[in-house]
Amino acid sequence: MPLPRLLDRVFAAGCRWASVREKDLAPCDRLDLVRELHPIARHHGAVLTVHGDLTAAVLCDGVHLGAGGDVAAARARLGPLALVGLSRHHPEEGLGGADYATLSPIFETASKPGYGPALGLQALSRLPGALALGGITPANAAQARVAGAAGLAVMGTVMRAADPGAVVRDLLAAWGA
Repeated sequence: MPLPRLLDRVFAAGCRWASVREKDLAPCDRLDLVRELHPIARHHGAVLTVHGDLTAAVLCDGVHLGAGGDVAAARARLGPLALVGLSRHHPEEGLGGADYATLSPIFETASKPGYGPALGLQALSRLPGALALGGITPANAAQARVAGAAGLAVMGTVMRAADPGAVVRDLLAAWGA
């Protein structure tokens, strides 16, 4: 399913934040994609960020930086209202001045190869404000919330679904349970 259509469906189902993680696109193509997706997010009252591309981030709500990202440089470029996040793979790394961090992988997942074994739910309590990422499904979403996650970051579970909107509704229902 084309990404604009998929995002329209997941936003309509209640998702309120998406991050463009198209790292293999040429910068100009990523910029065009952000230009296409941002109005869809706005239509649904949702937030759109982009991974690692400060130029494209100027056109949306913020940026998600890799583990070695420079939060201060991102804030200087994007301004104080921009959302700035970091990827974390160990809870001890902390937020590093970012607004949020994803912590991954919480569960085993093919989407996060090379990051070592799953951290497990207990890691979430050691990084307050973290979004649980890696192997998140409707079956374990509530466990992540109880363990201390501030939210869920989901890729494959939604992207591979025949009905991505239904998966989002199930994730939200599980989170609220």
